[in-house]
Amino acid sequence: MRTVSDTMYPDAEKIVLVCDKLSTHTIAAFYEAFEPNEACRLAERFEWHYTPKHGSWLNVAEMELSVIARQCLDRRIPNAATLTSEVAQWERKRNAAKTAVNWQFTTADARIKLRKLYPTIQLQ
Repeated sequence: MRTVSDTMYPDAEKIVLVCDKLSTHTIAAFYEAFEPNEACRLAERFEWHYTPKHGSWLNVAEMELSVIARQCLDRRIPNAATLTSEVAQWERKRNAAKTAVNWQFTTADARIKLRKLYPTIQLQ
């Protein structure tokens, strides 16, 4: 994260991180890795946004990585050129099939499971 902050985006006011809810994806991780002053400096550079536990785009990306690993990368590939060609061929087939994610997590489910994230309105 120091490289992201100081080398890749040194002039950015804030760097927005989109993370899943792994325990390592917290400001506390800075304090485990760096001295307090450095951890504080880095923590102030980042803005944290967490994807929902269920149904996030990150879940879709992880599913696709699992599929490509099983369907295309489950063998020895001799060199980078062959890898590039094999992945491109797999990708063309996958896109042509118009494979979609069958979400079974509905808006109604979200309202129940994620109710703690919704604001509470106090009527007077």
